[in-house]
Parts: sequence; C-alpha cells; structure tokens
Amino acid sequence: MAGKPESAARLQERLAGGDKDALAELFSLHRERLRRMVELRLDRRLNGRVSASDVLQDAYLEALKRLPHYLDKPEMPVLLWLRMVTGQRLTDLHRQHLGAEMRDAGREVPLYRNAMPQATTVSLAAQLAAGLESPSQAAIRGEALAQLEAALDKMEPLDREVLVLRHFEELSNDEVAEVLGLKKAAASNRYVRALQRLRDALAGMPGFLES
Repeated sequence: MAGKPESAARLQERLAGGDKDALAELFSLHRERLRRMVELRLDRRLNGRVSASDVLQDAYLEALKRLPHYLDKPEMPVLLWLRMVTGQRLTDLHRQHLGAEMRDAGREVPLYRNAMPQATTVSLAAQLAAGLESPSQAAIRGEALAQLEAALDKMEPLDREVLVLRHFEELSNDEVAEVLGLKKAAASNRYVRALQRLRDALAGMPGFLES
C-alpha cells in the first residue's frame, strides 16, 4: 500500500539537505499553479510554437541547474523561487521569438523585482468568461469578452497583477507582497481595491457575477 504523499514542508526539508529528488517532487506538487501562471502570461502570438508544457520543462531543467545557488542562499520560499525561474524562462522565450516586438507589446511588469510577462487582459478575460456555461450565458460570452477586456485594460497594472496573483495563481497575501516587493498591508489593500473595481466592471455584464 502506497504511503501518503509528503508535505511541501517535508519536501523542502529534504531539498535543504541537498536531496535533488525533492526538487522534482516539489515541482510536480506546484506544477498546476505554475502552469496556470504560464498560460495567463504566454503571448498568444506564440500559439503553435510554444506550449505551457514546453516552458515548464525548460524551467525545471533551469531550476535544477540553479539549485546549488538557491540552496546556498535561499532568499524566498521554494514556490516563489520556482515561479521566478519559470517566469524568467517565459520572458526569455518571448524575447527569443518576438524580439523587438516585446517592447511594443508592453508585456513585462517593471514592478517585479525580477520582471516577467504580465498576465494578458485577453487571457484574464477568457478565464473570467469561462464561468459562463449556461446556453443564455454562452450566447453573450463573445460580446462580453471585448467589453471585459476593455474594463481590465483600464485598471492600474499593479492592481491587475495583484488580482491575478491572488485570484488566479492562488498566492497568499504574504506571497504576493514578497513577489511584488510590497508591504503586506499594501498588498492586501491593493487586492481589495482591485477586486472591487473588477466587481464594478462586471456589474453591468449579465451573468458574470451570478456565475
């Protein structure tokens, strides 16, 4: 009979002790959250050329290579470190495939200590619209998407990022503060404000708040 899966805390203890196998298990444990982060930030112009799985595979190999440096000076929790490595790999792929178009696309968030691509309003709107599943809701989805994207574009980039980190990447307030270099109270206040602005934007769109 197989034993229970090890907790993240136990895996981190093993990793701190130099057990490289623990890195693979931690990466697997956090894989779906990392995949969600990539899917929200992968430029759609790369569809067919780069997949989220490609990014995650490259990110794991990069993390394995950089593991000794991380263990020598672990300045952040393992999840945030893996997220940073994955985000940097995604940025590299954007630059590799899009080149000079990156600047015009405005995809990087300068507010990050380690800049990475923003979650696109197109991806974010699609995630929100995914909850519209009834026939009547599905009928208005296409029409509402453009309106929703416009509403998201009007939000301050930092507010939008805090919303994505908390609501879609499911990071805690402490983790969001760490990622963005904010005080915990500031990160919490930003999230409350961003959530209210999103609710205000959705209020005029039938079906969204109900779903």
